[in-house]
Amino acid sequence: MSFLWGVMGGPSAGPQPSGAETIQKLCDRVASSTLLDDRRDAVRALKSLSKKYRLEVGTQAMEHLIHVLQTDRSDSEIIGYALDTLYNVISNDLEEEEQDDSEEENLTKVDDLGSQFTEIFIKQHENVTLLLTLVEEFDFHVRWPGVKLLTSLLKQQGPQVQQIILVSPMGVSRLMDLLADSREVIRNDGVLLLQQLTKSNAAIQKIVAFENAFERLLDIVTEEGNSDGGIVVEDCLLLLQNLLKNNNSNQNFFKEGSYIQRMKPWFEVGDDNCGWSAQKVTNLHLMLQLVRVLVSPTNPPGATSSCQKAVFHCGLLQQLCTILMATGVPADILTETINTVSEVIRGCQMNQDYFASVNAPSNPPRPAIVVLLMSMVNERQPFVLRCAVLYCFQCFLYKNQKGQGEIVSTLLPSTIDATGNSVSAGQLLCGGLFSTDSLSNWCAAVALAHALQENATLKEQLLRVQLATSIGNPPVSLLQQCTNILSQGDKIDRRGSKVQTRVGLLMLLCTWLSNCSIAVTHFLHNPANIPFLTGQIAENLGEEEQLVQGLCALLLGISIYYNDNSLENYRKEKLKQLIEKRIGRENFIEKLGFISKHELYSRAAQKPQPGFSSPEHMMFDHEFTKLVKELEGVISKAIYKSSEEDKKEEEVKKTLEQHDNIVTQYKKVIREQDQELEELKQRITTLMSQNEQLQATVTQQVSQIQQHKDQYNLLKVQLGKDTQHHNSHGDTFQMNGIQTEEVSKLKEELEEWKNKHELLQGQIREKDFLIEKLKSSQLEIGTTELSSQSSRSGGLDHSNELQKELEMLRSQLQLQSAEISQLLIENQKLQVMNTTADPVLGDSGAIVTKSSELEGQLEQQIKELKSEVKALSEEKESLKQHLDSSSSTVAILQDEKIKLQQEVAESKKEQDDLLVLLADQDQKLSALKIKLKDLGVPVEDEDDIESGDQGDEDEDVEEEEQD
Repeated sequence: MSFLWGVMGGPSAGPQPSGAETIQKLCDRVASSTLLDDRRDAVRALKSLSKKYRLEVGTQAMEHLIHVLQTDRSDSEIIGYALDTLYNVISNDLEEEEQDDSEEENLTKVDDLGSQFTEIFIKQHENVTLLLTLVEEFDFHVRWPGVKLLTSLLKQQGPQVQQIILVSPMGVSRLMDLLADSREVIRNDGVLLLQQLTKSNAAIQKIVAFENAFERLLDIVTEEGNSDGGIVVEDCLLLLQNLLKNNNSNQNFFKEGSYIQRMKPWFEVGDDNCGWSAQKVTNLHLMLQLVRVLVSPTNPPGATSSCQKAVFHCGLLQQLCTILMATGVPADILTETINTVSEVIRGCQMNQDYFASVNAPSNPPRPAIVVLLMSMVNERQPFVLRCAVLYCFQCFLYKNQKGQGEIVSTLLPSTIDATGNSVSAGQLLCGGLFSTDSLSNWCAAVALAHALQENATLKEQLLRVQLATSIGNPPVSLLQQCTNILSQGDKIDRRGSKVQTRVGLLMLLCTWLSNCSIAVTHFLHNPANIPFLTGQIAENLGEEEQLVQGLCALLLGISIYYNDNSLENYRKEKLKQLIEKRIGRENFIEKLGFISKHELYSRAAQKPQPGFSSPEHMMFDHEFTKLVKELEGVISKAIYKSSEEDKKEEEVKKTLEQHDNIVTQYKKVIREQDQELEELKQRITTLMSQNEQLQATVTQQVSQIQQHKDQYNLLKVQLGKDTQHHNSHGDTFQMNGIQTEEVSKLKEELEEWKNKHELLQGQIREKDFLIEKLKSSQLEIGTTELSSQSSRSGGLDHSNELQKELEMLRSQLQLQSAEISQLLIENQKLQVMNTTADPVLGDSGAIVTKSSELEGQLEQQIKELKSEVKALSEEKESLKQHLDSSSSTVAILQDEKIKLQQEVAESKKEQDDLLVLLADQDQKLSALKIKLKDLGVPVEDEDDIESGDQGDEDEDVEEEEQD
């Protein structure tokens, strides 16, 4: 304290001030100092005093410290001191460490003090918002104290602080950034902060989950080494449990995000399981609990089923079964693993089938179920482990008729291993049922009752089980042996509670006889059973025996209610008279009510898992409480009914049975008609499909015909082009390539051209001869002119005549010269035509050979085309036949369709008539049911009767398969 006074400038000598006075002066200095250094020193001094003088600092300095947080945010050092001081004032952790365990009053005061200071701090919501802002700072000296202070506030006043953070803008999101901090101290304290923040607040849990919390937490678990990690892994697993437990939205998000697959590496246990550390055991325990959170029976059935399937598909169930069968695993981990496997397979047929196939690594291999049952009936095993095995067996048989049948089949005479080399599940259950350990008796009885749960077929089959009691004595049935042990319970020395053994056997018998008239008949056939039950109920026993009396009353009531009156001495009326004389109805109902009023009954009815603190509390099974709740009221009404009411009830039941038979007959008729309709519909669909196929083939064949036609036309065009190509060599050849007459025409034209050529040659020779003649005559004319000139004197007349003749000759010469020129032109044309025809015609031998070659080619092409035309015509005819057959088939199908429609209309009319009859029957039935209800007779609904009929049919099928 003197040091503080020296710092503040006060005298060091004289009387020392008290702590309160020192704190007051420090607070004044924080409030009044203008220098930041002075305020920082004062806050540092308050921090050092806050642990010892917690009350004084909290009452005097809190307001000043909050003011420092608001005004001095620029200085991280003073902010850190202020946050540390507030943490010391509000947190109870430091004080609890210093307190002794015996000082309970001081601890209570400490809790009250922290809660009061927290309430003062959060009274102003701005303080929490300011703290969220400071947590965002990256400075270590600000962020870490802020995280610790906010965690302490949540511990003290969780719901109020959660609400403030929830309404604060981005409040939860800002805190999620702590998981991404690279400094492990802040990250780990951030996990603790989120643990407190997510407690019992579904809204915050959803926000945290959708802020990618699962991904970050699983990454941290992986980085820390999964189950081999330290306490950080434990904190992450606790936070994951907070996020998933009782939060269906987060569970679905966890499954849809494929995070279940990431849990598989957690359970990879090596061969060497020695030396498990305490932290590893804790981590693995929390991991198993996390799996159970996802598949808990309290979750919605759909969510549980989807998680169970995901656990199987990712291989997690296989991994858990490996741990289950491994050696060296600690007992508590083994127990929790059994419980986890139980809930993973509960009600999931796929998982149950896989579990049935699991074998223990022994020589020879044994089924895991047998190994677990050996632990259950072994009194040396821990009580918790035996309860876990019983729960596993119950979950394996829950809604698993296949598994129930397999267990019961191991008890039947035809399937028991005669060699005795292997121990079956049925033998273990019988051994536990008749052992001297009461806990084994109870567990085996409950396990066997679950094998019969809601399965009337197996209840009847179990009546066939025969037990060899001793050498020389005839075998007795399992039902008889159970009643014998029940009646001799006090005479047999047992370890544990005798009441427990009797309660277990009575629960087994009640489950066995309920809803099974044949089992009731077998039970009543033993004349010692009814006197034993009435004797037990009538006696005035102690408080412990009242539970046995109630169960005996329930068993007797079941024997009355499900009695089919097949035994004359034990008809319903006689049994009720026996109760009236020996016990009294009121006393019987009172004893029956002992069951539901018992405290252990209420505990067992809460959840399926057996949760017993000690073996003495192990009395009731969860499924049996449902049976009691169902039968208690029904039996009470049945006891008070008179004989007349019973007769009326029997008559009504008979009438109802008759009506039910009629209804069932009508239902059968309707079902048969429905089947016929379905068959006709299927036939129509098949015929329509065939029709469509035929139409498709027809269209396909038509398209093929069209393709052949197109190919035919193309061939014609190509052949025409070839003929045109041949015609380009000479105009004398013109042919179409198809008819043979044109070849003869070509030959005739060729002969004509030869004749014309010869005529032209003759005309040319004639013209040449004429030209020569004219030339010679012209010379003669010249000579005559010369002679005329010399003999002019011969006369003028003769000269004139010669002159005229000369003119005529000249004109003739001109005409002949013009004709000669014309003939020369024609000659030239003929020569040109002759030259063009020479390559083609040549001589007569070449023409003949070429024409023969052309004729051969043409004949070959004509033959090919004729064959193709013939093939196409044949295909066309076949396609026409197919088309005609398909059209006839379509007509037949249409006729059948019309007939089927008429039959459907007729069947609908018949159904309408049947429905009218059913409506009349239903009205009569409802009237009879109303009369029965007025008389106080319990009447089953039609849906229950149908479900029962369907159950009987299924059971008959299963019995035939097993036989």
